[in-house]
Formats: sequence, C-alpha cells, structure tokens
Amino acid sequence: MKEVFITRIIPEAGIKLLESAGIKTVVNYRDSSLNQQEIIEQSENADAILCLLSDKFDSTLISGLKKVKVIANYAVGYNNIDVECCMENNIYVTNTPGVLTDTTADLGFALLMATARKIPQAHLYTKSGKFNGWGAELMLGHDIHGKKLGIVGLGRIGQAIAKRANGFDMDISYYSRTRKSELESEKGYKFKTLQALAKESDFIILCCSLTDETHHLINEDILALMKSSAYIINLSRGQVINEKHLIDFLSSGKIAGAGLDVYEHEPNFSPKLTKLENIVLLPHIGSASIETRNIMAELAARNIIDVLVDEKIPRSNVY
Repeated sequence: MKEVFITRIIPEAGIKLLESAGIKTVVNYRDSSLNQQEIIEQSENADAILCLLSDKFDSTLISGLKKVKVIANYAVGYNNIDVECCMENNIYVTNTPGVLTDTTADLGFALLMATARKIPQAHLYTKSGKFNGWGAELMLGHDIHGKKLGIVGLGRIGQAIAKRANGFDMDISYYSRTRKSELESEKGYKFKTLQALAKESDFIILCCSLTDETHHLINEDILALMKSSAYIINLSRGQVINEKHLIDFLSSGKIAGAGLDVYEHEPNFSPKLTKLENIVLLPHIGSASIETRNIMAELAARNIIDVLVDEKIPRSNVY
C-alpha cells in the first residue's frame, strides 16, 4: 500500500480523499512544525509528502528522502521547497493555485479597509469600555473610495484585488514583471515603475511572488517615496518588505500605516510591530476560510493520487 506523510493537520476532506484511493495516511497530529530530521524519519516509508508552507525542504532534507515521488505543498507558493533539487531527485513538486485567489483577495481588501479605517483599534477601544459617545475626531482614518491604489504583482490575486477596488471607484495602477496590456486597454489599469507607483499611490498592496528580485523589494528607498498619508498592505510573503525599514517609517509617522498578513521571519516577528498603533497584524490567514481550505486539501490530495495511483503528471505540477 502506498503511504503519504502529512506534516501537519489538514482538513479531513483531503485525508478522506487519499484514503478512498487506497493510500495510507500518516499525520503529524502534534500540529507543530517538525525539524528536518523528524520529517526524514517520519517519511521513511512514505511515497509522498503533503506539507505546509512552514516546512522548509532544502537539499539536505530532500536528499534524505528514500522513496518519496511527490511533495504536495498545501499552498499556492512554493518558495519553501528547493524545486531544482527535487527535479534532480525525480520528485514532483505540486501546489494549490487558483482555488484560493478570491478568498485571499477578500482578506487582502478587508485588511486594507481595516487598516485605513482603524477598525481593530476601534473595536478594542469600544470593547474596553472607553466609548463615551460620538466625537468629531474619534478614530479618524482615511477614505478608501476614489483613492489611488497601487498593486505590486498583477497575477491572479492582484487582479482579484483590482476587481474589488473597482467597486470603490479606486484609480488602479500596477507594477509587475510583465505588462498586462490587455488589462490596461480593457480595464484602464496603468502600468507604473515601482518608484512612480510608490510616489503616487494612497494605498499599496503587495501580491507578488517571493523571488531573488522581490526579496526586500520594499525597502527604505521605496518607503521614502511614499506619501505620509499612504498605507502599505502585504499579502504576499514577508521577505518582500524589509521589516526593520518598515518599522522605522511607521514609528516616525513617515507613512500612515500598514497591514500585514505575513512576516519576514515568520512565525517570528519584531516585538516592535506590536507596539505600533498604526498597524494591523494578522496571523497569515489569507486563504483561511472553511470552504477554501477544504478545496486546497482536496487538490493537494488529488496531486498525490495523480502520481501514486494514476501514474501521471500531477494536475498542479510546479515544473
């Protein structure tokens, strides 16, 4: 019988699908990250691994896998896996693209709104019993409708963000490694250099992949170009922003605020972030809806079934 090692607890929908295909599942029900040696030991008899974004599969770990034919990443991104090393070892790498686009975009736009309108701060203020009546300057934030939105990375999620922004009559510009000429002509989106986008936008939302080129893409040089009334929202990967530089600009009031769902050294982040009043912090919940997480589990399972049962190239093959 084929065997899959699942590095953390996932929705039961994925496990049931694997077992219905005659595949044995071994799950880390401790539900905390395993170190490399633990993953190697737990995968000794595994023909496949279903892992999370928090699991780092470098060349050392990959070289220690004996039987594994496919690593199914329970995420759209796969920067946690050395894909080239997997290719050299004839191991498929798969992800879960597409299925989380709208859910992540919902969260991203909600984070933008919450940050601009100080919704979490207002919630805590009211809940703590400080609300004594309406005040003309109570919890003042910034409008969203009619403002300039700059999207960094106009892929699936970036386009879904733009779709939501259209409903708020936002003026949409974007910076991306490839021009989206058809969207420029059809939707009126404007391509900008990153520098121009930083200067002109009231809101910047990051939806790009993490690559060598995007690592610390947002640093003190870019932050210095932003308006003092501007906000930045990170929906991509934490390493896209230099966290130290961001803290400096937020602390000094050089930019109005930030909303983060991801962190540079996740799950760790600077305690200085928690002391800032002009920031909203989320625990990496971009795709965290019941419906989407179930679909992700099923897609990851189907990728494994494609390889182990149907002996074909998996449907969400990374390479």
